Amino acid sequence: MSVQELSATVGLSPTPVARRIRALEEAGIITGYRALIDEAALGFGVSVFVSVRLDRQIDGALAEFEAAIRRFPEVVDCWLMTGNRDYLLRIAAADLVEFETFLVGRLTKVPGVASIESSIPLRRVKGDLARTL
Repeated sequence: MSVQELSATVGLSPTPVARRIRALEEAGIITGYRALIDEAALGFGVSVFVSVRLDRQIDGALAEFEAAIRRFPEVVDCWLMTGNRDYLLRIAAADLVEFETFLVGRLTKVPGVASIESSIPLRRVKGDLARTL
């Protein structure tokens, strides 16, 4: 949305809106701008959530796993978790065959992986990018 459109939406002139946006950027609240990509339109119509448990939860093992994950383009999100799993990943794949190839051929071969559990979402119910005030 342009500053002009935003100013019309909030009922302020463009100058104070631009000043407020700049202040939010400088405060680190606005951290960047992105294009939203339709993964399915690019041929990645399958998302799979994968829970990973490592055999050891020590700094070196965590760092080694995270370095490996950063090299996999199929992994679009990776979270270090509390609870009964160490990581939660979201994988984007063309289809289940590609996901299986990734899972069996790459993810299971990462050193330190003790167990993997996959879940296939049926549909997204809510997809906000961030929580706002």
